[in-house]
Amino acid sequence: MPAVTQLFGLAGKRALITGASGGLGSAIATLFADAGASLLLTDRDESALSTLANSLGQHINIDLVTSNLADEESVNQLCSSIHHESVDILVNCAGIEGQVGSLEHCTHAQWQQLMQINLYACQQLSAAVIPGMREKGFGRLIYVASIAGLRGNSAIGLYGVAKAALMELARNYAVQCGPNGITANAIAPGLIDTPLSKHLQANDAFMQRRLQMTPLRRIGHPDEIAATALYLASQAGAFTTGQTLVVDGGTLITDGN
Repeated sequence: MPAVTQLFGLAGKRALITGASGGLGSAIATLFADAGASLLLTDRDESALSTLANSLGQHINIDLVTSNLADEESVNQLCSSIHHESVDILVNCAGIEGQVGSLEHCTHAQWQQLMQINLYACQQLSAAVIPGMREKGFGRLIYVASIAGLRGNSAIGLYGVAKAALMELARNYAVQCGPNGITANAIAPGLIDTPLSKHLQANDAFMQRRLQMTPLRRIGHPDEIAATALYLASQAGAFTTGQTLVVDGGTLITDGN
């Protein structure tokens, strides 16, 4: 077997991906399928899930579960079903932007909804898959965070708070589960070309500022996040844990010139 297949292949592994029909989720699902993984895909959009499964073809093992992570009971049902599954890799990709504006104007309902989807559901799903991972002595926990969790933000502060918490969740699970052969890491994308960012891409003034702040002078592609997730999920990333991998074209490190 070629070394690249040994390092980056996922044959014999089963991956649960949340938000699977979204821009990042579908890219990760597609790449994982190409790497040989079987998939358990979940999203609130049943039609989009079916479309994604059809696009992946019939040669891989795919199961679809419609679940609304905003609804705690729906998450509980998903977690209960996972106990009967063998999940080697969990990719927490589902998320919402949530409230826009100053944190002082954030309502309790807005706080609850965003934290339920972007943070608490990730914790619930992690807790559901870890026992099976411990039994096998292998597991990969991957949290899709954001550079919004690594700096202050005047527009989507609540989103940033949740994403910062995801990075800490990864660090804690890395410490707690490392002795059982389980790694836990976060990915912090910058601006990526997904449906979630279309409103930003349509704002010429914003894009001019953002590209000036990004050394590569472009936004990212979903495949670039998927490739990072594949590294973390595969043998190539076996000695990487408790980390946040920033994939942002250099936005965080630039002086804006």
